[in-house]
This record gives sequence, structure tokens and C-alpha cells, in this order.
Amino acid sequence: MQSLRRLDKNKNIKNTKILLRVDFNVPRNSEGVTDATKIIKVKEIIINFIKRGAIVILCSHLGRPQVKGKEGFSLAPIKIAAEKIIEAEIAFIEKDFKKNIEEGIKENKKIFLLENLRFDIGEEKDSDEFAKTLASLCDIYINEAFSCSHRKHASIHGITKFVDSYAGETIQEELVALNSIVSDTQKPITCIIGGSKISTKIDLINNLLPKIDFMIIGGAMANNFIKYNNYEVGQSKIEENINSTIKNILQQAESNNCKLILPTDVVTAKTFEEKGINKTLDEVEKDDMILDIGQETTNQIILVLKQSRTIFWNGPLGFFEKDSFAKGTNQISLNIAELTQEKKLISIAGGGDTFAAIKKSKKEKNFTYISTAGGAFLEWLEGKILPGLKVLEIKN
Repeated sequence: MQSLRRLDKNKNIKNTKILLRVDFNVPRNSEGVTDATKIIKVKEIIINFIKRGAIVILCSHLGRPQVKGKEGFSLAPIKIAAEKIIEAEIAFIEKDFKKNIEEGIKENKKIFLLENLRFDIGEEKDSDEFAKTLASLCDIYINEAFSCSHRKHASIHGITKFVDSYAGETIQEELVALNSIVSDTQKPITCIIGGSKISTKIDLINNLLPKIDFMIIGGAMANNFIKYNNYEVGQSKIEENINSTIKNILQQAESNNCKLILPTDVVTAKTFEEKGINKTLDEVEKDDMILDIGQETTNQIILVLKQSRTIFWNGPLGFFEKDSFAKGTNQISLNIAELTQEKKLISIAGGGDTFAAIKKSKKEKNFTYISTAGGAFLEWLEGKILPGLKVLEIKN
């Protein structure tokens, strides 16, 4: 596993200013934060630092203000949600970071939150100037944002050149989970890959195929395989000009002795408002949309799960946002949770849609590990080097 610099747990950090790069890029609406999972994840870390006498300066991005404008992307509403979760006052710093933090410290404030880092163009440009500004705020920098570590940005990458920098606890947890899929693994290993596009996950699929025993393809991705095998897919979502990619996946699976599991039946509807009908592949009509895996396919997947010792899941198996088409995804989630609780399975899931789908089944607490990292999670599994982790490696 990648060896990263870690802060000594016994180090005296009284009055030490710690800049904690977190991921507070959370879902929200007009009423506030709708899913606080990412904030809850770092709650105990922040509390522990405060108990040890440190001053914690939180920083994060939110959305893409450089593209869409600043309106609606302030971290001020996130600050309110974080105060409730952490149960402590947080001083919100909109500008003149260093000056206002120093004044806050004189007033005995212990936790600060900087305004959206992406409000400064230097963040996404990884500018040394902005990185130095951030480094000047602290004595120690800690990255607790694995989900952002695939980006070469000032608060993730550049800052490490100017201040003592470390990988945080959540980074370590993420790497342990990822390694349980590709190296420190209990076999047989099964991967469930769902979602909408093969093209966005081809690197992931190709990197995993030599390492696993079963690969289950679901979601709209599976429609392309169904069509490739000369079955009707009707009005279902598919990708164009993907046949050579599918052919290569089939060949790679065979050459690596990885069994590929594809739907043998599906749930279809003419419109999203219909309840949906379970059909075999040869029953699909030209005006049908394939919106979920069928019961026979679900049963087949459950049998594979029972043979497995490690499961990795990325991407829902159907249009889970609609209850009528969430049955397949829910049943798989329930079975993985049950097998995990029985200590028969190590279950790792990753990606925003996957987390949302599992959460809908109310089984998110029963998985071994669920990552909310999204892009960074996938890029690591694709074998890519993450810039935010590379700069924290222990040099021999």
C-alpha cells in the first residue's frame, strides 16, 4: 500500500494551527444541506484536534464557481450545518484569511472555515501564489479530502511545497479499502459495475478484469451488451460506436478467466410513470425502455455473491431514483448487507450514485466501507497516480 506521511498521534499540537483540507462539496437545496455524510465523516477528527489544543482551519471547494459564477456557491450555509454536526462554533472567513484568523485566535476561537477555495482562480490553476497564501495560515497541513486528491489544485497539491504536510485518517481508511479490492484481497472477488456509460468506466473494467473472478454488468451499460448479442433494446439508453469496446471486454474477461455476468431478463416500461414489466430479453419490444434488471438476473447475482468473499460495487443496476425500477438494486444491496453482517463478505462500494442507491435501501451502515470519493476512487482503481497523494509519499 502507498506509504504516506502521517501526523504522529502523540505529537504535542497545543496552539498548533492545522489547515484541514476537507470535502464539504455536499448536496444542498434552498433549505440547506441535504446529505451531510462528508461533514459527519470528519467530525471526530476535528473534535480530537480541538481536545488536543490545536486550532483547526477548515478549507474546501463547493461546485464550479469559475464556470457558473459565485452565486449559490458560498460555504456560509455549509458552515451552519457543520456547526450543528460538530456541536461547536465555527468562525467563517470570507476574505483576508490570515488577518481574520489571527484576530479570531485572539478572541479564543478554535475552529475556522474559509470561504469556497474556488472563488480564487489560483486554486484550480495550482498557483504557487495561492498555495503560499494557504500555507501561511498554518503550521501543519493535513489532507482529509481523498475525493479531491485526483486534482492538481493549490489546496491539494501546491500547498505541500510550502508547509509540513500529511495524509489524514480518512485518506488512510480509503486506501485500506481500495487495497482490499486489488491486493490485500480475500478471494473470490466480484465486481458489480453499473451506471450509464461504458466509455467512462472502460479503464476501470480493463484494470480490474485480471484481478477478479466475477464481473457483473448492470444499469444502462448492460443495454449495449444486450444489443451486441442481437437482442432488441427498444428505446433504452445506449452508446453509439461501442461494439469494438464490448468485444474487447468479452475477450479480456475470457483470457483472464473472469466470468462476465450479464442480464438474462429485464424490467421494461413504455414511460417512466409506468410500473414496469419483467421480461426475458427476447420479449423486449421496440417501444420499451429497459430500466432495471429482472428477477432471474437478480437471483443469479445473489448466487454469485454467496460464492464471493470480496465485493466491489460501483454504479446502480437500474433507474433506482424511481421506486418502480429500484427493486434490482435494492435486492442486491440488501443481500450484500446481510452477507457482510454475517462476516461472509467484505463489501466495498464507491461513487455518489452507488452511495445514494445503497442509502435508499437503508443499508449503508451494514457495508464494510462506502466511499463518497467518486472520481478519485475510480481513478485510483484504474491504476492512475493521484497528484494529491503523490506529494504526500514518504521518500526513501
